[in-house]
Amino acid sequence: MSDLLSAIYPWTKALHIVSVISWMAGMFYLPRLFVYHAEKAAVGSELDQTFQIMEHKLLYLIMRPAMIASWIFGLLLVLTPGVIDWSSVWPWVKAGSVIGMTYAHYWLALRRREFADGKNTRTGRTYRMVNEVPTVLMLLIVFAVILKF
Repeated sequence: MSDLLSAIYPWTKALHIVSVISWMAGMFYLPRLFVYHAEKAAVGSELDQTFQIMEHKLLYLIMRPAMIASWIFGLLLVLTPGVIDWSSVWPWVKAGSVIGMTYAHYWLALRRREFADGKNTRTGRTYRMVNEVPTVLMLLIVFAVILKF
């Protein structure tokens, strides 16, 4: 098994990067949609329905599959011999940040459900602040992996 993982390592790494880029695009965009949804669309209006369609498709057709693929390819990388030195700090920083990103993903999914049910109570300002969370986590992940501190 480890020979196979080593042989496909470049493919696994490339697929991991592509899936992470797709996931992050959604993680940046969905909170922005929520900002405009909260500020501009009355519950039940045509604009509300349009935002709901956009948010649903972004979450279920792009973000969720990309998150699952990121996890699968990431775990394959973890299992590839020689990729991770668990005595270093960086893999733990990355692992914690990825768990945080996954939590943020599911938090956003719950907020989408609130919009769909017409029960959003959060302001555009809240979603603007939340929009920074994936950015901070992404920076932690990228610097941890590249600098290997």
